[in-house]
Amino acid sequence: MKYYLKALKQYADFNGRARRKEYWMFTLFYAIFYLILNTTVLICIHTDNLTYINISSSILTLYLAAMFIPSLALCVRRLHDINKSGWNILLLLIPIVGAIIVFVYTVTAGDLGPNRFGKDPKDNTSEDMINYLY
Repeated sequence: MKYYLKALKQYADFNGRARRKEYWMFTLFYAIFYLILNTTVLICIHTDNLTYINISSSILTLYLAAMFIPSLALCVRRLHDINKSGWNILLLLIPIVGAIIVFVYTVTAGDLGPNRFGKDPKDNTSEDMINYLY
């Protein structure tokens, strides 16, 4: 859950790098919340109550709209971790093949050490380790 909240705190931060764990944990919680909201919409549809349908589908739409920028920014940071430009996310516009390529990029291990997009997010010799020692 902390990675989900971290991505929300870095709402529109397209700079830096994101670890695989950060990306996939965000994706997991995003999918869980989506499935809960979508199930709620489906249940409301079966009740035939137009008010409940409108409310639940509006909440789902707001959730999807609110999560668009954070998920896009996180994907760009994930691409930066493997030393790819964030513009590679436009590969998703190519049906099927583009999604496969971006999926492979997101499961690829990040560069060790710093790259042109910043320091290694897995580097434990940073301030976190110093704060842990003191």
